[in-house]
Amino acid sequence: MSDDINERHRVRMERKKAIIDAKIAAADKQIGIIIVNTGNGKGKSSSAFGMAIRAMGHGMKVGVVQFIKGALQTGEERFLRRFPEEISFHAMGEGYTWETQNRERDVAKAQLAWEQAKKFLADPEIGLVIFDELNIALKYKYLDVDVVINDLLARPAMQHVCITGRGAPPELIEIADTVTEMDVVKHAFKAGIGAQAGTEW
Repeated sequence: MSDDINERHRVRMERKKAIIDAKIAAADKQIGIIIVNTGNGKGKSSSAFGMAIRAMGHGMKVGVVQFIKGALQTGEERFLRRFPEEISFHAMGEGYTWETQNRERDVAKAQLAWEQAKKFLADPEIGLVIFDELNIALKYKYLDVDVVINDLLARPAMQHVCITGRGAPPELIEIADTVTEMDVVKHAFKAGIGAQAGTEW
């Protein structure tokens, strides 16, 4: 019986490998991509910073601009600042919008952050750029989505960009190459467990 199961599995995997190998062979373009992590679930920024480590592991330089965040130094910022030759980290917000309660100042901070973002987008030496919580700045119209998209599309050909935050605008989703929507199944906060160092920040 087990020999029969093993043989059927081997045949299925052989067929699957042929299909996957054909798809890999057809995907022969090498170009910088735009990745958007959005949705209400946990993991958007966590995924982006995992990509930062991955890119650095391949010898790529990384640029990070954090929109909205900045009032509280995160674990990823503390860690990544240990590698100043490989990553340039700019936390340029003053905290979540419900904390700042000052739209005019939030707009000014977001626009200042986008000026730094444009410097990264103009630098072909930077292989990966992360714009953490940019979607929030776009959602609240702190930045003009058309201006942002034009700047993204004008970047160096091999530069990758990862954008995070809830509520990614449809215009951004349209021009992105890869979009992942994180969904909530369960979250500790709903059970009365507060945000903790090492898991949330």
